[in-house]
Amino acid sequence: MAVYTVHQPPLRHADPLPDAERIVFVRDGFSFWAFLFAPLWMLWHRMWLVLLGYAVGLAAIDAALLLLGASRAALSVIGLFISLLVGLEASTLRRLSLRRRGFRNVGVVSGADREDAERRFFGTWLADPRSSSTAAAPPAAPPPIPAASSAHGSHTPEVIGLFPQPGAPR
Repeated sequence: MAVYTVHQPPLRHADPLPDAERIVFVRDGFSFWAFLFAPLWMLWHRMWLVLLGYAVGLAAIDAALLLLGASRAALSVIGLFISLLVGLEASTLRRLSLRRRGFRNVGVVSGADREDAERRFFGTWLADPRSSSTAAAPPAAPPPIPAASSAHGSHTPEVIGLFPQPGAPR
């Protein structure tokens, strides 16, 4: 089973509810197409800054290796390793690009394929009454924890683990 992260687009000004058709599922794991055709894959997914960084980085590495007198075979092997790195980190690069464009990560879902993952996600997302009306609202902050006071009668909680009890002689 494949694991997908689910990303919700920013809300449009006229629509208070999330747009389910624009939700993006990003498969976690190695991307064969990003490995094989990295620049085209980046263009396909509209990852302009990632493509710019890739091109500048690749040009800088090639220029440095040529100045050091590396052979064409060494350049090819290093290019293969860079492509392998892009294939391994393709899902992370895509998630970072989505976050930069304002998408929020709203969940993780697994499925046999993307359709199965979509079916599972929307089945639970639409069944949860909070998801459609407050999906864009940030989660409520937890209540503040009161600070322990040194007033009379205050009890300091016991220490858990391998540490000695508070106030015990050493």
